[in-house]
Amino acid sequence: MNILFIHQNFPGQFKFLAPALVQQGHTVVAMTLQKINAGEWQGVKLLPYNAGRGSTPHVHPWVGDFETKTIRAEACFRAALQLQAQGFNPDIIIAHPGWGESLFLKDVWPQAKLGIYCEFYYHAQGADVGFDPEFPAKDVGDVCRLRLKNLNNLLHFEVADCGISPTHWQASTFPAAFRGRISVIHDGIDTDAVAPNPHNSLTLNETITLTKADEVITFVNRNLEPYRGYHIFMRALPELLRRRPNARVLIVGGDDVSYGARPEGSKTWKELFAAEVRPHIRDSEWARVHFLGNIAYQHFIPVLQLSTVHIYLTYPFVLSWSLLEAMSVGCAIVASNTQPLHEAVQHDETGCLVDFFDTAGLVGEVCALLDDPDARARLGTNARNFAVAHYDLKTVCLPKQLQWAEQLAKS
Repeated sequence: MNILFIHQNFPGQFKFLAPALVQQGHTVVAMTLQKINAGEWQGVKLLPYNAGRGSTPHVHPWVGDFETKTIRAEACFRAALQLQAQGFNPDIIIAHPGWGESLFLKDVWPQAKLGIYCEFYYHAQGADVGFDPEFPAKDVGDVCRLRLKNLNNLLHFEVADCGISPTHWQASTFPAAFRGRISVIHDGIDTDAVAPNPHNSLTLNETITLTKADEVITFVNRNLEPYRGYHIFMRALPELLRRRPNARVLIVGGDDVSYGARPEGSKTWKELFAAEVRPHIRDSEWARVHFLGNIAYQHFIPVLQLSTVHIYLTYPFVLSWSLLEAMSVGCAIVASNTQPLHEAVQHDETGCLVDFFDTAGLVGEVCALLDDPDARARLGTNARNFAVAHYDLKTVCLPKQLQWAEQLAKS
């Protein structure tokens, strides 16, 4: 088959599926808004393209999001016309529609089958919006803006033949009328590579070397922000550091924002909440807190392998790869008792669940695990086994993804 991938930041969620389709003998092309020099990646032909215009200044704030998506969709549409003129006609198109690019592709190739990655459908209640009372809506009209934010999803439902979603909870956020066309298949974790390593060590600032013999607490976000519980974690730190005088705290994550709004003023969320708790932490204690920033994947997995207890918090939103990677590594996990976690973490079986807002409960669970090596070993082994059984790339997820692509072609 001729297969076309669409992803703003290709390969994204398709980093395993696209090369696997190449290995099956298909011709695979990917269109992306990335500025790249390479013409090929693991056998996938890369076609970068650019948007021809920017957003309109002072456009109505409720439609600004859809205008941006329309601009990207037009750019992808015109690039697709050029690709068609060169003789390429895909049998199937696999797209992440979240940024709008794939909206008009069936107008270029009406006979092609379109499968979309169903990551999240926005809701004014029952999901991320309104979950955290500390950050209430600033405008009663936000509910209207959010409804319009789903325009892109709704228009894709009209042209998409089927969908794929990484978790059952994320699939459940989509309207019932389309939900029946969504297959729940995770992107997959390479559990052979993402595995325990008791001999791992890490040197910080070229002076401090940590091993599995040390007490290490890990916390990971793509970016340090409230959506992933950074504020809750930081507020737990003073008591955690006081009760664990030998613990080192490794915090992975950038200073930007991935999902929610930016804070008012010039400070980042990282700076804001660090400044909030710093007066309650002694200098000697603060010296045991290490912000590692965004680190390369080959360095990230060793951090998880070193973890004594791993903390994962999230709003009711998209489940992070890092949680499943921590399970695959065999971490003893303390996580928020929020809906996205429930299909991966069962309390006292594959991890411990605490109320998202309960900092005292979080500290208590972490300290209890730090004092109980047998419980850590049991939870870590169970987490590892669960990840291998349900999320392993080679034996579970990738075969299902390939089957989904075959079914898409026949739909």
